[in-house]
Parts: sequence; structure tokens; C-alpha cells
Amino acid sequence: MSEQLRVSRRAFFGTAAATAAPLASAPHPAKVINAHDHLHHHGVKNWEELDRLVIEAADKLGVEQICCSILPLERPTTMENARLCNQWLLDAMRRYPGRILGYVFVNPGYQKEALEEVRRYVDGHGFIGVKLYNDYRIDEPVLEPLLQLAGQMRIPILEHAGHSHRFNPEQPRISDGGHIAEAARKFPETMLICAHICGGGDWEWTAKALRNAPSVYLDTSGSVIDEGTVEFAVRMLGADRILFACDMSWTAGIGHIRGAELSDEDRRKILGGNMQRILSRRARA
Repeated sequence: MSEQLRVSRRAFFGTAAATAAPLASAPHPAKVINAHDHLHHHGVKNWEELDRLVIEAADKLGVEQICCSILPLERPTTMENARLCNQWLLDAMRRYPGRILGYVFVNPGYQKEALEEVRRYVDGHGFIGVKLYNDYRIDEPVLEPLLQLAGQMRIPILEHAGHSHRFNPEQPRISDGGHIAEAARKFPETMLICAHICGGGDWEWTAKALRNAPSVYLDTSGSVIDEGTVEFAVRMLGADRILFACDMSWTAGIGHIRGAELSDEDRRKILGGNMQRILSRRARA
């Protein structure tokens, strides 16, 4: 049994790295970009080694850049803890130049401080977007200044999301695709990313809820390995709105894309072309 596992793992890493190979000869080459992942809180034992393993995984799998945030250990969190996580992420970006693209993590309940933190890290340190968890639903009024700012700065907001058929007392204010679509209706110039279609809950409902919200992207991350998730999302939203992502589930993240029945052009878009287009909006501003 252990030998079978070793062979399976070896075969996986050998073939998964080839995911990027078609891009090199494509008419419009695109980087392979993991649009949603995390580095480790410095209160976690061996955080530095764990971060290094993330980079090593990216190297083995042909992933050129990783869009990351660091999350506080307690939630809802204070802005003091959020600032500490953002500083640690900046330090990591300096340790691994060009490999990590930073999302600013904030608690939007601290309106003034959150806006200042976003401006500081995007304008001052080159962060590429904002990461939100479940402190508030994204369609609540308290988020409107942040949604407006992100639209003005031409940066995406990555929103932790899920649609469950039962109430989750641990995440009472989690956003789902309907909440994100409503925020997009109010702020159509703001790019929103709905996190992890494969993160649990009703992924078919999530994709359907976003059909009429063209400024919202959907990422493929999550540990759920249901067959057909990526293909269904492409049918509902179009390949232009789907982003390759792992969210700390690298085996599943790569498997979702390698196992999906996609055209070469759609695969290139999802693996990195769409994220490059998002990033280019800020560059053109």
C-alpha cells in the first residue's frame, strides 16, 4: 500500500509540473498564477519551514506566482493583528521576490483604519488586492467604503465564501454568491473574487448565483473533489471568469484543473491569463 502511494505521488508531481508546459508555446503565453493561497501566521510552529514548502510546491508544479495573505489566528480580529499579518507577508515577499503577490488583510469594521491599511500596502508596497474573511457579509453597509476604494484603485477583493444548507454558528456572517452578486450590483467597477467553489457547501448554487454579476470571478480552490466543478463553473460563467487557486489544498487545486475537460485556450485563461488581466487593470491605472 505504501509503495502504491509513493508511486502515485511521484506520478502526480511528474505530470502536474507539465501543466504549465503548453503555455510556453501558446500564441499568447500566460503565467501560471495561484490566485488564492496563504502563508503562515508566525504563532504557528515551524512557520518559516511551512512557508518554504509552499514555494517548493510551486516550483515542482510549475506555478510561477502565488497570491497570498496571512490570516490572524482569531476571528473576528483587531486591526492591530491584521497589521502584524500584513507586515509578515511583506517580509515574505522580500524573502521570495517576484514569487508572492500580496493581498492586504483587513477587518472592514474598522473603517478608517482598514482603508488606510489598504492604501499603505497597495500604494506603498505593491500589494495587489484585499482579502476579507467572514467578519461581515460583503453586502453589508459597513463594507461600502472599502468596496468603493477598491474600485477606484482598480484592485480585486477576494472574499471568503460558501453556501451551506444549514446555519454555521462558527461563521454566522459568511458571504455566499448571492451576497457577492449584490455587492457587485452596487459597485460594478469593483472586481470581486468569490473564494473556493470547492470549499464546501453547494457549489452549483454558488456558480448560478453569480451568472448575472460580470465583475465577479470565481476561484477553483478547496478540498472538495467533486467531479465536474470546474466544467460547471465554466458553463455558468464562462472561462474568462474562472481563476485557478489552491487555498492551501495544492493536490486538490492542481487536480481540479488537470482533471477538468477544458479546451487549451480555456485552460490557459484559468491557469493565469485571467489573473494577469485583473492585475493589468491596476498597472494601466
